[in-house]
Amino acid sequence: MPLQNRVDPFGAIHAVPERGLFTGNRGIIHDPETRTLLKKRWALQAWIICLCRFRDVRREPMGRNRQGNGALGGKAGWTELFFLDEVTALAAGHRPCFFCRRERATDFVARFGEAFGIAEPRAPMADKRLHKERLASGGRPPVLTAPELGALPDGTMIADGDAAYALRFGKALKWSFAGYASPIALDRLADRPLRLLTPATTIAVLRRGFAPVWHPSADT
Repeated sequence: MPLQNRVDPFGAIHAVPERGLFTGNRGIIHDPETRTLLKKRWALQAWIICLCRFRDVRREPMGRNRQGNGALGGKAGWTELFFLDEVTALAAGHRPCFFCRRERATDFVARFGEAFGIAEPRAPMADKRLHKERLASGGRPPVLTAPELGALPDGTMIADGDAAYALRFGKALKWSFAGYASPIALDRLADRPLRLLTPATTIAVLRRGFAPVWHPSADT
């Protein structure tokens, strides 16, 4: 049975077979004995996006990956979550990790500083803002008007009911755990009660030129 560790653009966590391009975490939110999620869905304000492969590190997803007294034991290590791509992870309220993706994280935080006029931006500043905006941590996504929809930057994700769409090159790509469907014109969604999924802080970073990694299905 698949583990409950796959994140959708709404920030909810599911048990599905597909893994995606990136992993990441929100702290320790699982029981390593049963390899199941706890009731809480985050333990930190820092929700990050990590590489699935980094150096020679090997982990057992939702296992006991923290070193204790020279052996694996004690508390669980962070809970591995998986995302279709960086676009999905950003929509869920995550941002790049400084440990395994330092260049990307530095770029994200620098553009965050530019967007909000912060001379010396730091990741915790962005995390604090994001935590208030994420749908999965209690944020309230605004309803979009047609003019607002057309002005959103590439890499933004929106919702039409339970369906999520990523915006790219003036089109909307319907999201699934397996990838994106063929793009459709935005005017096909313009009269729908659309909600914004990607946090406002991240949208500001996207407007400043941050280019997220897309799943290959977005190019087909």
